[in-house]
Amino acid sequence: MRASTDRILTTHVGSLPRNEALATLLIREEAGETIDKQALAREIEAATARIIAQQVKAGVDIGNDGEQSRVGFQTYVPRCMCGFGGESKRPPARDQIEFPGYMRQMADRFPHSARVANAPAALEAIRYTDSGPIRQDAARLKALGTGFVETFMTAPSPGIVATTMINQHYDSHEAYLMALAEALGNEYRAIHEAGHVLQIDSPDLAMERHRFFGDLDERGFLEQLALHIAAINKGIEGIPRDRIRLHVCWGNNDGPHIYDIAMATILPELYRANVGALSIEFANPRHQHEYEALKTNPLPDHMLLIPGVLDTTTNFVEHPKVVARRLQEAVSAVGDKERVIAGTDCGFGTFAGREYVAEEVVWLKLAAAAEGARIASNELWGRRSS
Repeated sequence: MRASTDRILTTHVGSLPRNEALATLLIREEAGETIDKQALAREIEAATARIIAQQVKAGVDIGNDGEQSRVGFQTYVPRCMCGFGGESKRPPARDQIEFPGYMRQMADRFPHSARVANAPAALEAIRYTDSGPIRQDAARLKALGTGFVETFMTAPSPGIVATTMINQHYDSHEAYLMALAEALGNEYRAIHEAGHVLQIDSPDLAMERHRFFGDLDERGFLEQLALHIAAINKGIEGIPRDRIRLHVCWGNNDGPHIYDIAMATILPELYRANVGALSIEFANPRHQHEYEALKTNPLPDHMLLIPGVLDTTTNFVEHPKVVARRLQEAVSAVGDKERVIAGTDCGFGTFAGREYVAEEVVWLKLAAAAEGARIASNELWGRRSS
């Protein structure tokens, strides 16, 4: 993973908006409808090329394919695994239970989106059956992503698949989790072998405190958190940790978030992951203050920090000087400017048909992040701003 000795680099969390034609095809395919596979392939190829060009134009240094081939960041896995079917009944979050007006707003806002709370369930033993799609995605990014300083690709953690695509087969949550770790390890290795940095998307490590594990006390949740970290470490065995980054968040939505677990509570467990960088939220209003947690629980020497400097749930475009301030605060908390990379809180296109930020605004936000990183770099390295 690339750190920088002369400036702060910019990246993002992974998913980027899909155009309407592509989103519609992906949603229809997920629903089991017959679609034109060649038309879908053409849409994916064209959309990926355009998304990569937009990232480069905005000034993104470490970019990806925007997950254009996936209907959802974790619910895409039936394309490469067997054992899924039917429908999950994912437990609602406390925000959904206690704020029904907010939930009505969400339903009105996203009437036609990928399956989220009703994703397929694990009905049989999970087996990895097809590495073709991930290898095709990786090859496409390698061919088109030459304008980046470095490329990365995302894959879901065992835990976020387990808490979204509910177990209806295995004897225990742990057994299901470890089966997913073994299967997903194939995705992880394919990304690494293609030469891309691997990003593990693991919102379960924070978000599921008040959702899947909402009936547990804090100690019980931390025990489950340790198990989820162990599953990640099992899945990434054999991949150098400096080629892996871990993304953690409290859920990519603009809900109240008043029940989010504190960052300081989970950091010690997050540090047990065998990864080289931690991507975590800092831009949204509920977590902007938590740089203090990094001073109490210092980032391990081998880890980089990718703080979210852009909120991915609002169309406000952050001023570059706001971004610069956030980066300077991150550097102060870490104590080393060479171990900070500017990132986003979450993805901008987590599920097809479910984007909070208009696409044209996304590129302005990413450009603001790049300019803010330039301003912060000039100040941190003692250069005059031009």
